[in-house]
Amino acid sequence: IWKDPKDGKEPNNWGACFGGSVWEFDEETGMYYLHCFSKKQPDLNWENSKVREEVFRMMNWWLDKGVDGFRMDVLSLLSKEPGLPDLGPVLNGYAVYNACANGPRVHEYIQEMRRKVLNRADTITVGECCAVTLEEAKKYASRDGREVNMVFQFEHVDCVPGPIGKWTDEKPKLSVLRPILNKWQYELEGKAWNSLFLDNHDQPRAVSRFANDSEKYRVVSAKMLATCLHMLKGTPYIYQGEELGMTNVYFDKLEDYRDIESINAFHQYVDNGLVKAEDMMRYLKEISRDNARTPMQWDDSKNAGFTDGTPWINVNPNYKEINAKAALADPDSVFHYYQELIRLRHTLPIIVYGKFQGLLEDSETIYAYKRILDGQVLTVACNFTDQEQDCVLCEDPTAEELISNYKGHKAGKLQPYEARVILHK
Repeated sequence: IWKDPKDGKEPNNWGACFGGSVWEFDEETGMYYLHCFSKKQPDLNWENSKVREEVFRMMNWWLDKGVDGFRMDVLSLLSKEPGLPDLGPVLNGYAVYNACANGPRVHEYIQEMRRKVLNRADTITVGECCAVTLEEAKKYASRDGREVNMVFQFEHVDCVPGPIGKWTDEKPKLSVLRPILNKWQYELEGKAWNSLFLDNHDQPRAVSRFANDSEKYRVVSAKMLATCLHMLKGTPYIYQGEELGMTNVYFDKLEDYRDIESINAFHQYVDNGLVKAEDMMRYLKEISRDNARTPMQWDDSKNAGFTDGTPWINVNPNYKEINAKAALADPDSVFHYYQELIRLRHTLPIIVYGKFQGLLEDSETIYAYKRILDGQVLTVACNFTDQEQDCVLCEDPTAEELISNYKGHKAGKLQPYEARVILHK
């Protein structure tokens, strides 16, 4: 997407995700090209039919190879407003990078993709859709099958705005998280399908952010989060290492980071005197994307068994204790708990198809809900704190307990980070 300079400067006020302008000046042409992300990632011009046909050709090539579908990066940013006008809101002099999301032709482009590519095979598709609203999500992932099967929305992982953008060390509050999760459950019912996630390559480790990664509570709280997620309606996504309870890395030095977003943000805010260096380092420890990008922890050998060479980023120092080899050998590990959750989803239709109903919706400590199908009722209760909480939801003596992260229970109580799932007979 090329534009001439405007008054000798960038064509508009759009900001890139990783800082600065979306526009990069090219000396050879004397024009600017647009990049919502890194300058090494120029946006394709989807208004050009030849561009679309080439993308569709590549997708069909992969389908012919036998792939089962596609995860589509920043799908909501394909279409730009005609004329590329200035947009708001403005942060640090620039409009936020996703202000141009859900452009006027985006659904037209995806429906064309459906006709020319996706309908050729039995595919599963999920679109990463930044700045997607519920109403837009119902279009992208409508049950009419005209676009994609699911979208990744980020409202629940963006529920703690920082002093500047996303940067903060504040933990999400259940009173803020719950209504977002419940809203997407209620509003997509019968209209579209939810994708369920807490972890991915752009987020800190879920057990560190939403629960407790201390030695005392890491395993039980990782299991609690897994229970909470897998019993919701939708398709759960497990990010590498989540099934081991991998944690944030907590780097002490900026030079240990590799993420362009983290490094640019540090300099953008610290060098300009907007944030103190020690505060920004705390924010990076809590929320930097590099927390999810350290090498996979396979075993307790050098570099966690990831490589015999030098990894591109340091391994999390806790790999000696947290690794796949140890998890496979431990019947009570987070890994084996995930296997049991997945087995239950494959066994019980109520977990897949049951209607969602929120419970204890004013609680600051317990996330609870029901799933209902064909006269069956499933109750899920999850304690999001390190304190014992009063809860009688799972005290039905006639119910069958399907899974819990504790071997023994206390009547009328949920122990720290306890999760219980019961099926009422």
